Amino acid sequence: MTDPLTEKKFDKKLITIERHIQEQQKLYPSATGKFTEMLQDMALSAKLIARETTRAGLANILGAVDASNPTGDRQQKLDVFADEVIFRMNDHTGRVCAMVSEEHEELIDIPPHYDTGNYVLIYDPLDGSSNIDVNVSIGTIFSIHRKFTRGERGTLEDVLQEGRRLLAAGYVIYGSSTMMVYTTGRGVFGFTLDPAIGEFILSHPNIRIPDTPKYYSVNQGNEKFWTAGVRRYVKWLQGIEGEGHEPLGHRYIGSMVSDFHRNLLKGGVFLYPGTMQDPKKPYGKIRLLYEAQALAFIAEQAGGYASDGIGDILNVRPHSLHQRTPIFVGNRDLVERAEKYIREYDKDWVQAFLPYRNAEMQHKPASSK
Repeated sequence: MTDPLTEKKFDKKLITIERHIQEQQKLYPSATGKFTEMLQDMALSAKLIARETTRAGLANILGAVDASNPTGDRQQKLDVFADEVIFRMNDHTGRVCAMVSEEHEELIDIPPHYDTGNYVLIYDPLDGSSNIDVNVSIGTIFSIHRKFTRGERGTLEDVLQEGRRLLAAGYVIYGSSTMMVYTTGRGVFGFTLDPAIGEFILSHPNIRIPDTPKYYSVNQGNEKFWTAGVRRYVKWLQGIEGEGHEPLGHRYIGSMVSDFHRNLLKGGVFLYPGTMQDPKKPYGKIRLLYEAQALAFIAEQAGGYASDGIGDILNVRPHSLHQRTPIFVGNRDLVERAEKYIREYDKDWVQAFLPYRNAEMQHKPASSK
């Protein structure tokens, strides 16, 4: 006699991330499989990093090392481990022409004894790593561009492309479960790691940001530094500014991946605005290449929108590897409302930020790592 519980358990098709990526490849008749293999390697990297994050205390790898990354953040031991895993997973495959990481000052060349390929890999190996020691969710962010310059090796020009030209973007969140979310420009898909079998299983097909938002995510402790427009905008999100607007709930973890992930599934907006605290640095904290571009691409594919307060982040041409940007990302109507407040009340900030936003690319010789 058939067990009805077993029937119910398996009445849905189980789809692993490898199978899903291969099925997506069929949508591109001229595909060679190299791009597919890159995504599969990112999934394997996520499994290796997840293995360490879930036993960090036991393995004595919690805490900081005696170094800082190029943006001044003190590196955590797991930061270094995650960075090395992703690099080693991709340096020898012949698919990648160059890599850049938030943990490295300059372009990471592919070692000369390995072949190179047609893709550029951009990654933040461990977003929110300051939360490691207090057991709060952290994540990995990655994105992929196609090489367009001539020559065997990748160049800065290949890296510093508009987000609009991305081929793929994704993130991994290491929380109560490990989940990988990615898009190749045809929808957003989420996979949850089953630790018993070591496989990412499709758990969130075709993710769309809900039309009715529930949350806003911002570091409220920085309110004294916000511009007038941002201050009014947050009051509007709280239902204080304007009339007839229901307040959104406030949730803020301090790990961008975690805050973004919640709002992607529940609806809402994440913001980290620029300020005039230092008029020479009006650009905020978030990294354009390693964080903002990838999450903006995912948000758009899920029906949302990402802006720097002036316009679409995906249309911003990067000018340096560690360029920072303000960000408002989530439900389109919420983000467009932020742009409206900034246009109306923050003209001084706009004038201060535009020269940085529109600066020319910094041409520096790439160095091997």
